[in-house]
Amino acid sequence: MTKKKVLIITYYWPPSGGAGVQRWLKFIKYLPKYHWNPTVFTVENGEYPVLDQALLNDVPDNIQVIKAPIWEPYGFYKKITGRNKEDKINSGFLSEKKKKAIFLEKLSVWVRGNFFIPDARKFWIKPSIRMLSSYLKINKFDAIVSSGPPHSTHLIAQKIAKDFSIPWVADFRDPWTNIDFYKDLMLSNWADRKHRKLEKSVLLGADLILTVGDTLANELKLLGNENVHVVENGYDKKDLINEELPLDEKFTIAHIGSFTPSRNHQSLWIALREILKEDELFANKFQLKLIGKVDYSVLDSIKKYHLESYLNHIPYLSHDLVIKQQMKSHLLLLMVNNTPNAKGIITGKVFEYMASSRPTLVIGPEDGDVSKIVQNCNAGITCEFNDIPKIKKQILDVFYNKINYTPSIDQYSREELTMKLSNLLNSIS
Repeated sequence: MTKKKVLIITYYWPPSGGAGVQRWLKFIKYLPKYHWNPTVFTVENGEYPVLDQALLNDVPDNIQVIKAPIWEPYGFYKKITGRNKEDKINSGFLSEKKKKAIFLEKLSVWVRGNFFIPDARKFWIKPSIRMLSSYLKINKFDAIVSSGPPHSTHLIAQKIAKDFSIPWVADFRDPWTNIDFYKDLMLSNWADRKHRKLEKSVLLGADLILTVGDTLANELKLLGNENVHVVENGYDKKDLINEELPLDEKFTIAHIGSFTPSRNHQSLWIALREILKEDELFANKFQLKLIGKVDYSVLDSIKKYHLESYLNHIPYLSHDLVIKQQMKSHLLLLMVNNTPNAKGIITGKVFEYMASSRPTLVIGPEDGDVSKIVQNCNAGITCEFNDIPKIKKQILDVFYNKINYTPSIDQYSREELTMKLSNLLNSIS
């Protein structure tokens, strides 16, 4: 069977780390199995929050990767806010150090929201269109995919798809104007209208819209495109450790990934403080393990509730080592952002959490998308943001082995999801 060709435009690509890069890295890994040959268009010198050299091992040898240089305004941002050139720019307003120049920070956010539309990668759009226009004159494709954020990728694909009459899939890993920090960008009315106009033009212009969950899919449909489909992030069976790893000696509650201010739920710290006061055995066994970047406000809360002596903070681990740490932990913590769009948030790590066969404690809306996934797979339990008694009960039930979870998650394997993706590509090409 002749394989079709798909051009995938993505900012995040190894050695970039994090969930954003893994979504399309894994699809690309398995697409050839379903008769699609992918070519990747990405940046030469991106400003990535984290690097993970181990993810380069997942890039297939026969995949063509085209890289174009990008200019990003982060050097200017670092200069006016007093940051070092080597400092990484985090997403979701995460700051590992307490901000000193508050006014300058606010000014930089205002500039970012009002002048860098749709995002700070806007300067990559025109050079990429020129480069791809030359490339596509001699290389034919059956489909184009753009993955955002950054949503600048969609504007590149929009122009290329129109000029060369190629079916286009716009993948929304996260919302655009409904993302949790949109309200923090201090947008003028003009800038807000510009964001929404561009968002709608992408949604109406794409042949197919792809996203990660039901709530976000429904929101995108309301903006004008009925051809919206959900393909979740999932987990890769080949990433799993095929051996029995001993659990940590301590009773470890672990959080993996970025711990942003909107995930800093005081109810968890209060619940842990009360358990430690009330249960001597738990106090002797407990360890809090945070792997990844942690906002200074989270560390301040941990100190406020006198939990710092129980804390093991590991700022960075490669993806393969993270898998092992998940499997060794007793309880995995998933903090949903306490924001207006909380019901639709599905963090990418939830699928690897479930694949580790360790119980997951979700703190977020009980009727949210991620809660439904975890409970339908029998992988854990959800507690509302401020339900301290329930949080305490669930932690102690796991500690005393009063509850067992046997996750059933085959439908979320990367191979299964890639087959679903390939069928969607076939439907428009």
